[in-house]
Amino acid sequence: MERMTQRTAHVDTFARDRLPPPDQWPRLHFDLPELCYPERLNCATVLLDDAVAEGHGERPAILTGTGDISYRELLARANRIANVLQATGVHPGNRVLLRGYNGPELYACWLAVIKAGAIAVTTMPMLRAPELTAIMEKSRPVVALSDQRLVAELATAAKATGLGQIIKWGDGDLEGRMAATADRFTNVDTASDDVCLLAFTSGTTGRPKACAHFHRDVLAMADVVARHLLETGPDDIYIGSPPLGFTFGLGALLVFPFRFRGAVVPVEVPAPAALLAAIERHKATCLFTAPFAYRALMPELEGRNIGSLRRCVSAGEFLPKAVSDAWHERTGIRIIDGIGATEMIHIFISAAGAAIRPGATGKPLPGYKACVLDEDGKPLPAGHVGRLAVTGPTGCRYLEDGRQRDYVQSGWNVTGDLYRMDEDGYFWFVSRADDMIVSAGYNIAGLEVEWALLAHPAVGECAVVGAPDAERGMVVKAYVVPQPGHAADAALARELQDFVKQRIAPYKYPRQIEFLEALPKTATGKLQRKALRQDG
Repeated sequence: MERMTQRTAHVDTFARDRLPPPDQWPRLHFDLPELCYPERLNCATVLLDDAVAEGHGERPAILTGTGDISYRELLARANRIANVLQATGVHPGNRVLLRGYNGPELYACWLAVIKAGAIAVTTMPMLRAPELTAIMEKSRPVVALSDQRLVAELATAAKATGLGQIIKWGDGDLEGRMAATADRFTNVDTASDDVCLLAFTSGTTGRPKACAHFHRDVLAMADVVARHLLETGPDDIYIGSPPLGFTFGLGALLVFPFRFRGAVVPVEVPAPAALLAAIERHKATCLFTAPFAYRALMPELEGRNIGSLRRCVSAGEFLPKAVSDAWHERTGIRIIDGIGATEMIHIFISAAGAAIRPGATGKPLPGYKACVLDEDGKPLPAGHVGRLAVTGPTGCRYLEDGRQRDYVQSGWNVTGDLYRMDEDGYFWFVSRADDMIVSAGYNIAGLEVEWALLAHPAVGECAVVGAPDAERGMVVKAYVVPQPGHAADAALARELQDFVKQRIAPYKYPRQIEFLEALPKTATGKLQRKALRQDG
């Protein structure tokens, strides 16, 4: 197990002090020359400052409907925001919460946080106050940077957690502060193993887990996925649907293009028509989204010219062969499927081009090793179903969380997926091993939905499981026992759905509700979720 021996630049060692002990870390290996990073490394320097220093300053970095932003312009913006953070009292190692839609402002803020040696905690726009509160209680940010349109839920969470300062953009607050600062900034000389970001993922209990990733991890995902799988270059223009709050989105729509001096087209609300229009307008070359979105895009393809695309990437859930075949038939492009994890920061098994076998996820990417484990933690031979395990240059480090021992076992990152490997070394998805509901690329903890439902006065008992769905892979299904006096009808179902949407992120609401007189239980009173899954 690797130990942290480099001199940290963090004045605030909150995150470093809460990393799991070294004997609970996964095995890490850096088998490629490009993965051998220097001891002193600030990944924002590599992504942005170095791009300008290398002569790419006038190249477009961000393409928008109102004009392009060059690398030089983005650097000036990020420098000003970094100066604002320092003037606000942000010290290296402090956590800064970010809340915004994919757009130039969020990009500049993320880079500024990293330049200042702070730790980025980027949240999804859809999250509600209770979810933000849980994240803030875990990460303890000292300041938040937020789109003014998203401040209401944040303000409620800030009051609950004692966060003292929110700096907004879009109403002149951040803009005014930036105007009063210089457009030059000396990046903090961080260690390559200083924590750079905290990425949150939910477990089956609904309690958020904070995955700590280092500066070198940010570059590693680019130097594996963008370099080897996607062969990214300066003429690439990346576009997609995942928010920067997902590490899938952070890599695909910021780190990958900037690492190789390409450009990105952020789409604030990536509805199918808007996404296709942006691809057509900006001549995007690589699209990132979930299988559900590819299904939704296909009916909208008529009359669109998306011939600029050379790569289409899917992650977040299993890509059915039928979707892969249909997209290939309509566009001539075979979707690159991949499995990644917030714990691993990005994709680690995939295949591209002629190496794709529709229906299979692929093989371990350069720098990674994978196998299928039995219940005793021993590798299984080809053809057997078991738990997927992986090692590489990145790995799971939960912030102060006993579930580290569940994810990292005997040095392996054990993802919670059941796979089989064939005789040629291709990995084939079988199912999820835990109770996580994976719907349209989103991980949804059933217990969190149950807690939201139980807050409604009409709900006596409830249980939430995943139900198969042709479009989304799975959907959230709730079994509800109503309180006496409440009619178990369609009107109550709609009321409960709307109620959940107001309490937690809307994508988590139960798309199916079935009313029961009683939930199935064992003789000892334990809920039998397996029976409900079989029924669903």
